[in-house]
Amino acid sequence: MCDTCGCNVTPGNEHLVQAGGKLASTSSGRDSVEVLHGLLHENDHQAHHNREHFERHGVLAINLMSSPGSGKTRLLEATIDHLGRDNRIAVVEGDLETERDAMRIREKGVPAIQITTGSACHLDAHMVHDALHQLDLDEVDILFIENVGNLVCPASFDLGQQLNVVLLSVTEGDDKPAKYPVMFRAADAVVMSKADLLPYLGDFEPDRARRHLRDLANAASLFELSAQTGEGLDAWCSWLLAQIPQRDQTAVGERTVAA
Repeated sequence: MCDTCGCNVTPGNEHLVQAGGKLASTSSGRDSVEVLHGLLHENDHQAHHNREHFERHGVLAINLMSSPGSGKTRLLEATIDHLGRDNRIAVVEGDLETERDAMRIREKGVPAIQITTGSACHLDAHMVHDALHQLDLDEVDILFIENVGNLVCPASFDLGQQLNVVLLSVTEGDDKPAKYPVMFRAADAVVMSKADLLPYLGDFEPDRARRHLRDLANAASLFELSAQTGEGLDAWCSWLLAQIPQRDQTAVGERTVAA
């Protein structure tokens, strides 16, 4: 796990970094917790800068999060097929290694910037900022930031996005919102992906997943969706279009008429 978000500090070892603990200070004498807080503060500062960029250019930036294998890239491919003709989409891909997901997106004719994090279990605002230098935001309506597959750390790092979308694959279990409340509490929308598999699963109840989400006092939109069959794709894409800044919606309409 990473050394920046604090996920290596657990209830079992936190006494080591508390005042008087063996690891309370770095070798230079600085307070360990102060260093950690400083890193998080700098991330939030950069995230604010990123958000200003998005707002200035009228870009809807979405932080797409889930566990590995929940279907984030497949959802993006289906969304591009559904909306890509009339909406300018770009993607920032986050993975520990390889450019495989970015290559899949590029094959759809959409710009995709790959971030390889090495050992870091999430993207941070600085990584996203560096990736933005490779995109012309004036040519983007919707920017998807596909975070590293992880249901913990990505929820704690602001990237400058306007919205958080969390995927919950029906193959994972309907109790994930209860088990990973930080991520699902931060969600503006939850996509129950791979819904075409529901008839073959006896232990996933969409209503139960919905109840767990509502127990977190989260009224986020919920979509049962299959990128394979297209089920639920219309509702998901309609929700996306409604989130685009109004001034950009006008531009989208003008491009559609011109086509």
